[in-house]
Amino acid sequence: MSTPVLATKLFPPTRRSQLVARPRLADRLDSTLNRGHRLTLVSAPAGFGKTTLLSDWATSQERVGWLSLDEGDNALPRFLAHLWAALSGTGLDLDPAVLDAALAAAPTSVALTTVVNELVRAGQQRPDSQWLLVLDDYHVIEAPEVHEATTFLLDHGPEQLHLLVATRSDPPLPLSRLRSRAQLTEVRAEDLRFAPAEAREFLNEMMGLHLTEGDVQALEERTEGWIAGLQLAALSLRDVSDHGDVAEFIGAFAGSNRFVIDYLVDEVLARQGAEVRDFLLRTAILDRLTGSLCDAVTGGAYGGQVLADLDRGNVFLVPLDAERSWYRYHHLFGDVLRARLMAEHPEQVPTLHQAASAWYASHQLVADAVRHSLAAGDYDRAAYLMEEALPEMRRTRQDSVMLGWIRSLPESVVKRSPVLNIMSGWSLMMAGDLDGMERRLDDVESALDAGAHDQSLAATWADTEDLRTAPATLWVYRAALAQARGDVPATVRHARRALDLAGADDHFVQGAAAGFLGLAAWAAGDVQEALSTFSEAVRSLHAAGNLVDELDSTVVLGDMWISAGRPHRARRLYERVLETATGAGEPYPRATADLHVGLAELDRELDDLVSAEEHLETARVLGERGSITENRHRWYVAMAQVRAATGDHASAKQLLDRAEALYRPGSYPDLRPLAAMRARVHIAEGDLAAAEEWADEHDVTAADGASFLREYDHLTLVRLLLARHDSGEDAADDPAPLGEVLALLDRLHADADRSRAGSLLEIGMLRALTHRARGHPREALAELNRALARAPEPDGYVRLFLDEGVPMVALLHDAASGQDGEYDVLRRHARRLLDTTPSTAATPADRGSPAGPLSDRELEVLRLLDSELTGPEIARHLFVSLNTLRTHTKRIFTKLDVNTRAAAIRRGHELGLL
Repeated sequence: MSTPVLATKLFPPTRRSQLVARPRLADRLDSTLNRGHRLTLVSAPAGFGKTTLLSDWATSQERVGWLSLDEGDNALPRFLAHLWAALSGTGLDLDPAVLDAALAAAPTSVALTTVVNELVRAGQQRPDSQWLLVLDDYHVIEAPEVHEATTFLLDHGPEQLHLLVATRSDPPLPLSRLRSRAQLTEVRAEDLRFAPAEAREFLNEMMGLHLTEGDVQALEERTEGWIAGLQLAALSLRDVSDHGDVAEFIGAFAGSNRFVIDYLVDEVLARQGAEVRDFLLRTAILDRLTGSLCDAVTGGAYGGQVLADLDRGNVFLVPLDAERSWYRYHHLFGDVLRARLMAEHPEQVPTLHQAASAWYASHQLVADAVRHSLAAGDYDRAAYLMEEALPEMRRTRQDSVMLGWIRSLPESVVKRSPVLNIMSGWSLMMAGDLDGMERRLDDVESALDAGAHDQSLAATWADTEDLRTAPATLWVYRAALAQARGDVPATVRHARRALDLAGADDHFVQGAAAGFLGLAAWAAGDVQEALSTFSEAVRSLHAAGNLVDELDSTVVLGDMWISAGRPHRARRLYERVLETATGAGEPYPRATADLHVGLAELDRELDDLVSAEEHLETARVLGERGSITENRHRWYVAMAQVRAATGDHASAKQLLDRAEALYRPGSYPDLRPLAAMRARVHIAEGDLAAAEEWADEHDVTAADGASFLREYDHLTLVRLLLARHDSGEDAADDPAPLGEVLALLDRLHADADRSRAGSLLEIGMLRALTHRARGHPREALAELNRALARAPEPDGYVRLFLDEGVPMVALLHDAASGQDGEYDVLRRHARRLLDTTPSTAATPADRGSPAGPLSDRELEVLRLLDSELTGPEIARHLFVSLNTLRTHTKRIFTKLDVNTRAAAIRRGHELGLL
């Protein structure tokens, strides 16, 4: 089901039969149509005629889309759906299927790109036409993602599309940039105020008064041209016939605008009949008014007729559609009505909101129904509506809206609802609050137990699929919690309990529970079992039709294949799933960014740093909303590894700091602790003291027992101890530290069964370096030869060896130059490693000077690299393929003797090329 569109939001207020002509403002609005113009901002407080000005001007234009915003449009899917409908109303031939695809996309940037691309396509069919889009009441928008969407439309929308925004306050849009580029027209309060001549025309001709020039001037001065104040004054003055009373009335006008409003509304309300006045107060709780809704709230039967009478009487009612079936009160008038209702009949407010909620619920307008139930303080009803709405809210990516609703409920109400408790617990886990999640899960268990013994409690729950599966889902989340805490036995126990409770068709629960069994096996080091079980989990998710979670799981499955020493297998998996995810075109589902990060890590291991950066740039453009929550830190980890590979250790540490700020313990075992990663950077840059502090702080010693969850720590410690030995900190005649290193490596090797071929290769490589450090070169060569011979995909590794620096490069040179047939496997791979990475493998003295000057084309590419353009955008700018651009880039890197885009830019500036 697509996001419903409220048709009344797509029509400007109906034009009054008489309006004050404002040619000076119309001329300014006409600049909206200038070529290259992007935004017209009409910004002023309430009551200055912003909407009237725009709606009147729009009637003289062709192809105008109108969207009246409300608080509900802070949900991005709803905003996009209504934006699409408004643009479709301009005559643009937009494909509805593209909108559905955009609403299903996870990253905001991808969804917006999809929308803009379709606008460009539709606009190209009529390249000489102009389209206008009015966003009225923009001040109700608070959500950053909606502001981001509007900014994206301003930055990337087709030139034929011009935005006009009416707001009470300046929005967080790039106004300064647009202003500096002459792409912004501004109409503000001082422009909107009625001049004396306009005030005279309004009061005497439109409102039917007969004021003297002095009276008009006095009233215009008292109101400072504020249109709403003039209108309120005119309504009161209609019943003042004596000129002396008029002068007295105007003379009494003093004080702040708030005082004036209160005084005038009192006068307006005092002249209404009792029934109409009661109608006005009761319906003041509504944002929009239609006959049947008003009847539901007031208990009457003639709401439509009353609205029509008020409209004819010009009593601050704004029609929202051409048929005049929907209205809203003037904002100021509505504010005062609500204040009067609270002052005179506060006891009625909850009942009125409950009636409104029931009407909205019966018309499938759940968001409004929930809002009014919360306003009524009817929290049990609100919780019931939330439970009913949860599947659709989840499907349309409105989790943040749902969580906001849940936070609006009293704690006691949330604790009684198993479904809302699970949702709340999930959000706490995503925020890293594992203890808070555990309390929520305890509440779920208590609520389910209470509901089993108390049918009156169970009757308050909405009968949904979420409720039916809640017992099994509870144990899935307990497994997730145990996994996040590193408690492997509890993870297995809880996941099996979930499988026992799952029904035959509960594919999602089955897939999730099987997934945690696979993750537990992985954390325990049984990679073969992990691959088998987790692959079955992915198949269950596929059977459930859950593409997003299937993609999420594929990222993890690839990591498991890397643990199994199969980086090529992981690459094929990533590429196949990425093709599936993007085969239908944009938008791309969630986790697509993580697939690119995974490919970047594989490329970095192969020392293809150019390709690694391209994948990371693609992932960055997709944005963090294109990433699993537990993986949002991983982009920074991958980029830190790329920077470390170039010797830029300072940047690597900064990136790891960013990663640490984003890291949240989650469903996946923490097999590469960030603290240990930072320690490896310290070792690489020679800061052994900082690395030793890490070892002391995390209690990592050479005497520890072996386990997969601590393997990364222990292999980091081995590197630290070898570095200490090479630096001369250990006594040359004391073999004890290196003996302890070998003993630790032997324990780690014994713990890593043959299914963890990735671990075995790394352990064997470090064993070889330890033998070499002890002065046993033949043992070193033999050990490294055995490790490579046993590895299933040894040619998938480059940086694993070269990151060890001079000792490993020396060992590889020894192996490559030897003639002993005993080490044929090692010799072949040593030559491969040294031949494929000359710039990395060589010492600085061997690298020489840059290989010739850059060509004109290469200089052009270098200048574009020094911009915000992505690789694909640069290729399009140059009208070349991405492969051709990569060829140019590699030549530039070779000539500048660098490995990354950032390093090329720095070198270009150093050489005066940029």
